[in-house]
Order: sequence, then C-alpha cells, then structure tokens
Amino acid sequence: MVKTSTVTASALRCLVFALLCFLTACERTSDPVSSEQSLPLLKATPGGEFGFGKILFTSTRDGNAEIYVMNVDGTGPTNLTNHPADDFDAKWSPNGKKIVFASFRDGNSEIYVMNSDGSGLVNLTNHPDGDGDPDWSHNGKQIVFHSNRDGNEEIYMMDSDGSNLKRLTNNSATDFMPEWSTNGKQIAFTSNRDGNEEIYVMNADGTNQVNLSNNPRADRQPAWSPNGKHIAFMSFRDGNFEIYVMNADGTNQVNLTNNPSRDGQPTWSPNGKQIAFHTTRDGNFEIYIMDEDGNNPFNFTNHAADEFDPSWDR
Repeated sequence: MVKTSTVTASALRCLVFALLCFLTACERTSDPVSSEQSLPLLKATPGGEFGFGKILFTSTRDGNAEIYVMNVDGTGPTNLTNHPADDFDAKWSPNGKKIVFASFRDGNSEIYVMNSDGSGLVNLTNHPDGDGDPDWSHNGKQIVFHSNRDGNEEIYMMDSDGSNLKRLTNNSATDFMPEWSTNGKQIAFTSNRDGNEEIYVMNADGTNQVNLSNNPRADRQPAWSPNGKHIAFMSFRDGNFEIYVMNADGTNQVNLTNNPSRDGQPTWSPNGKQIAFHTTRDGNFEIYIMDEDGNNPFNFTNHAADEFDPSWDR
C-alpha cells in the first residue's frame, strides 16, 4: 500500500524499492525487517479443494512496480501495466472484467481502472492530491478509496466511472486502507484516531464508525472473508507484522502466521479456504498462500524480484 502524499514521482519510486510492499505501513511504524525455495505442488487442503481464480500482485521484476496477474497454480505471470511509473494497489472488480489500481504515471498517485487484460486505461480521479487504496463495491458500481485532497487522509467513495464523489470520513486523524464488505453494507478501514492504528468498520454511507481491533499496537490492512463473517488483517502486536483473523464484530482475534518475518496484505480466495499474503520469510518479498487457519503456507511467486500487494480474483 502506498501512502499518498505530496511527494515527487522519483521520491515515491525510491520508497517503493526501499520499503516495497509495506510502503504506507512502513512510513508510519518503525519496526525491524526480519533464497528462494522451490514451489511445492498444489494439492487439496484439509478443508477441501485448492483455491481457484487468478491473483493480481505488484512486482519489481521489470525494474519498477508493475501490476501482474498469475494463475493460482503459479503459471502464466503477465505484466498488465508496462509503464515506467509505479503502479500498485490493484483490485479485481466483482465480475473479474475490470481492475482498479493506483499509479504515479501522472506525477501523483491517482486511481485508474483498466480491463482485465490491461487495455482500456482510464484515470478516475484526476486530482493534484494523492489518491490510493481503491476497492470495489459488491456490485461493481462504486469504488472506495483514500485521499488527502481535504488536507489529511480520509475515506471517499465514487461511482465506478469517477463521478459522484462522496467523503465518508471526516476526522482529523488519518483514515486509509478501506475494504468493502462482500454484502456491500459495510466498509472496514484503518485509522489512527485512537492514538495508534486500528481496524474500524462503518456503514457504507459512512455512519456508525466502530473500532474493531482495540489493541495498543498497530493493526491495518483489513480484508473481508467471502462470507462476511471474518476479517483478516495485519498486526504489529507480536513485535513484528503478522497476519491475524477476527470475527466481523472484532472478537476472537487469532494470529495465523507466527513467523519472525514481515507478513502483510491478506486477501481471501473466492471459496474462503485460503488466504494469500506477502512476506519476507525467503529474504525478499514474495506472495504466499496458506489455508484459512494458517496451515500449509507455500511460496506462490518464487522470484528474485520483490512481489507484494496480492489480490485474489473474486
């Protein structure tokens, strides 16, 4: 995730390469950073068949941050953006036909949309201030994102063509990393309004904003399970970044990764049986997939470049 602020494109590129997948996260929390291995054969998990679909991710394998897509068996990696500016924060539309993402190709972070093959690129925000962290509504008609256009980072909503902009949060704190629930009724997001970063949830119209995580250490990057019953998120509460899961009401918070590396950016498989995430456990950032209970983690990308910000096809 990239923190969208008034910086130069070259400065952002340095940030991408220096901090890679944690980008926004690393700017806000000072924490320690924890050879390649062969990709294990995909097989059925104890909970049922292996996940399906395709996974979007950001990779530096072409020299800068680009949006890639890969089959869930690890085959067919394809660069969708092919641009010298940094592209990141990609999310699938619910029908899989569109991809929304953020890019610095206009000199500041903007929200773009493109077809699933990389064609039909459109800038949706066209604003001099920073916009990032886009996510689709359940029906694909709207996009939620964060922006600092009003002086600090807030959560906004717009139609999928960029029209009908609406501000959902109005707080002097920083609100960012929004994630729309699968039923379209709620939006989870990260905020530091209680003095540290916490996972919040609000109604889709911005009302009833509630702190779900309530922990003195940083919690961020919420991701709804397909059935809407759970939220995966990243937390620093164990002294390093780990992937946690909790019930949608904030109860029963469980550490899924328990690894001394940095783990972040969880995304659920369409059947809810697996979670993809990025991690430094092999010495560089890679995309891993694990069962929903944290078992059977394996390296999905297995590349010498850094791979981060996964998004599983819905």
